[in-house]
Amino acid sequence: MTGSTQVPYLLRAARGEVLDRPPVWMMRQAGRYMKVYRDLRDQYPSFRDRSEKVDLAVEISLQPFRAFQPDGVILFSDILTPLPGLGIPFDIVESRGPVIDPPIRSLEQINQLHPLEPAESLPFIREILQILRREVGDRATVLGFVGAPWTLAAYAIEGKSSKDYAVIKRMAFSEPAILHQFLSKLADAIAVYVRYQIDSGAQVVQLFDSWAGQLSPQDYDTFALPYQQQVIRQVKATHPDTPLILYINGSAGILERMGQSGVDIVSVDWTVDMADARRRLGSGVGVQGNVDPCALFGSKDFIRDRIIDTIRKAGNRKHILNLGHGILPNTPEENAAYFFEVGKQADQWLAVHA
Repeated sequence: MTGSTQVPYLLRAARGEVLDRPPVWMMRQAGRYMKVYRDLRDQYPSFRDRSEKVDLAVEISLQPFRAFQPDGVILFSDILTPLPGLGIPFDIVESRGPVIDPPIRSLEQINQLHPLEPAESLPFIREILQILRREVGDRATVLGFVGAPWTLAAYAIEGKSSKDYAVIKRMAFSEPAILHQFLSKLADAIAVYVRYQIDSGAQVVQLFDSWAGQLSPQDYDTFALPYQQQVIRQVKATHPDTPLILYINGSAGILERMGQSGVDIVSVDWTVDMADARRRLGSGVGVQGNVDPCALFGSKDFIRDRIIDTIRKAGNRKHILNLGHGILPNTPEENAAYFFEVGKQADQWLAVHA
């Protein structure tokens, strides 16, 4: 698509090549910590406009690329973006976050949902990804972005963000058959959506099951893992060579289970030591992460030491340097720049600190 035969650096790492340094990008690297983003947000206050209007989403996706030259450029989007295509409308209220009204609470509502036809309901996604591939060329890897079934179900059933997930857990524990039907429908739709993103230009896709860390291990095995596997199995059947990454916030207790999902790379949060994560996941699975986002409020020496420690523990194969969660809104831009700078010169720093 770019006319070049060179494989971008992050894609080489994701495929398992041994490299001098890990590729580096940041979750939420396009966003509120950047002045250019805040200025654009003031001009276009609707989040859905910013993530669904092609020119705005492309511009926002490219802002950190222009500023920091990360090895990955991720589609600026939202995990809820495909839901209207299934028949679940949503809105994003600036101070409250996503709102789904009416929430999904009955089998009748689930039976009324229809299969996702992304070319009809999400044509802007194809355009955004195609333009990103053209703009970025082989200088970075373009990443796609989807939510996983449990987390999408949680939003749809709760109707909004939640602190205790009591509504979806009540359904899980008292009406599991209804929830399983919903999760399976979501998994089929997400698999279609991942394939659509890959066909549109995404070279790697990250699945966010952000809320699955709120499940006990046995409930993760029942309500999250099988549906992650359903998505990944369907995607790998048609696109076996596209690396997939799974991120879950608060995942220390279920790390090994994440490795059973079928993804190529597990994105690790900062509550796990990277050396432990490697040991627990085994050699077959890559790792991404896992610097504490708050480390970017430290001094440059502190930031550098944390990055080098993480890289050393992860080793030189199938590691993508990232934060253990999204970058925080009030992070100093110069510290974000330094994170990328150290990551891209990590081979030199490792030699100095050998």
